[in-house]
Amino acid sequence: MDPNKQWWVEEKAKKAVEKLESHDFKAVFAKNKEEAVAEIWKHVTPQQRVGVGGSITIRELGILERLEAQGNVLYNHWKAGLPKEEILQIRKAQMTSDLFLSSANAVTMNGELVNIDGIGNRINSSVFGPGKVILVAGFNKIVEDVPEAIRRIKNVSAPLNARRLNIDVPCAKIGKCVDCNSPNRICRAIVIHERRPSLTDMLIILVGEELGF
Repeated sequence: MDPNKQWWVEEKAKKAVEKLESHDFKAVFAKNKEEAVAEIWKHVTPQQRVGVGGSITIRELGILERLEAQGNVLYNHWKAGLPKEEILQIRKAQMTSDLFLSSANAVTMNGELVNIDGIGNRINSSVFGPGKVILVAGFNKIVEDVPEAIRRIKNVSAPLNARRLNIDVPCAKIGKCVDCNSPNRICRAIVIHERRPSLTDMLIILVGEELGF
């Protein structure tokens, strides 16, 4: 990355970290994926049952392979070849895992997290249940405020994810939200973390690289 852009990214991310911390979140800045993985690994033990939300970001880190090699039990509903019944049970197990790994759809400069989900296991697990929650977000997900976060999710994240999953919804065809009533709609529940949920141990890692959608 150009050093001037790197400076700009780091300054913005560090200000977001400060705001998150003022809202009772634990938050750190990682310059790259390697630093993010090293930060996550500080909180990992071989005995942990690790839930993995539906997140491109977490999978781009390459940490799941490392967890498997260590022998951790992974609740990963994206694993190929799983029957629907088992996928449902894995989604439920994520909500009581020892450690839950996922991303945030958006992080505001006001210190808020914004997530939109179609099923709810990912956002449920980010609010209450797991022993510890770690959310990782690339600098591309930092926005000014909640309205911008929702616009970004519905017009960037959702169309790209729907297209990636080959879901038949309008945004996957035209690249923007039309507030559809499709039975396949993936934007069904919005959670805004204004502050850390009081009984949830939560760490936010902002990364100075573009990750996920």
